[in-house]
Amino acid sequence: MASFKIEGGHKLQGTITPQGAKNEVLQILCAVLLTPEKVIINNVPDIIDVNKLIFILGELGVKVNKLSSNSYSFQADEINLGYLESSDFKRDGSSLRGSIMIVGPLLARFGKGYIPKPGGDKIGRRRLDTHFEGFINLGAKFRYNKEDNFYGVEAEELFGTDMLLDEASVTGTANILMSAVLATGTTTIYNAACEPYIQQLCKMLNSMGANITGVGSNLLTINGVKELKGCEHTVLPDMIEIGSWIGVAVMTRSELTIKNVSWENLGQIPDVFRKLGIQFEKRGDDIYIPEQDSYEIQNYIDGSVLTVADAPWPGFTPDLLSIVLVIATQAKGTVLIHQKMFESRLFFVDKLIDMGAKVILCDPHRATVIGHNFQSQLKATKMTSPDIRAGISLLIAALSAKGTSIINNIEQIDRGYENIEARLKSIGAKIERID
Repeated sequence: MASFKIEGGHKLQGTITPQGAKNEVLQILCAVLLTPEKVIINNVPDIIDVNKLIFILGELGVKVNKLSSNSYSFQADEINLGYLESSDFKRDGSSLRGSIMIVGPLLARFGKGYIPKPGGDKIGRRRLDTHFEGFINLGAKFRYNKEDNFYGVEAEELFGTDMLLDEASVTGTANILMSAVLATGTTTIYNAACEPYIQQLCKMLNSMGANITGVGSNLLTINGVKELKGCEHTVLPDMIEIGSWIGVAVMTRSELTIKNVSWENLGQIPDVFRKLGIQFEKRGDDIYIPEQDSYEIQNYIDGSVLTVADAPWPGFTPDLLSIVLVIATQAKGTVLIHQKMFESRLFFVDKLIDMGAKVILCDPHRATVIGHNFQSQLKATKMTSPDIRAGISLLIAALSAKGTSIINNIEQIDRGYENIEARLKSIGAKIERID
């Protein structure tokens, strides 16, 4: 098991280009199963979760060809459905949360889709009901093997229907969307997630010959078609990584430029960082962050303490709350962080408290942060990364801390961030990977 050794307290400087969006590409990769024709995907991040899904596709019989460092072609013209019932698939599929999204395309094109209980971050309950209720509404029969934690859906034909999702699940919306594009008739999905990643999936499917309207809203209408064609698709830059690099710049009091961020797809992210008092500029499609010695959290107009909370898009993404919490430890002022969606995601704050941060964990969902205003530097420590976003947050804290920190279980960080230590070194960070 590898670890990071970080010598903190150094100022950084330079330019960073964000990787492709992890949460988009996991959907896009599953969509290649909908057609026997070749699909080319560009800006694919080289991270553990994505590489695991590409491996699963290869085991399913998809022809995978790496065209360049971040571009691939996929052709699903000879699918091995027997793999779905193998012990290998039960092992491979259970290691990755995103594997759930192969079920919709397989059901749509081949009439059956199976999946073991998916793995992923240990951040609280992440139920699958929305996915399978959607498949059942389209006419599929559901079965579940409790002993093996193995789910399955089967249908000779899917039929369009009207459905109201019980929650605006991003992966649930993607899965149901991919199963509906080849269904007979018209499907409407109300309370659909409308994140840029879902919009990207819709644009890709439409370029393949699907008929989806309402893209960008929470009401999607899908007129089923008989078949889909190949296409070429480019993945958006990762908004979570962009927010992470803002956190790196702010906490190390560094000057940094983040290139090609796709400003129109950042939603509330810039506004939330501005409410924390952070100064940055829009330069074309780049973000320029100047060196800043202090940043003051804004209160509400009635003087009450600011709350930063997550919500379905266009609300603030839950994946950046850990970053906001770390940034707030050196702000001037106080903020309440309210993590509504996952009950275990704030438990990493005990590591920050060990480093000298003033954080009060009110309950599993809320933490109050009283900022140091850089009057008291965080202290280095040894810690373990519990999940992807907490891991990068602890890494940011270590970069700002006085002394040398060790972060164990960095595979969690590698699941979501491409070649992170080399990219940090390129802007002056003192970090090394050790066994």
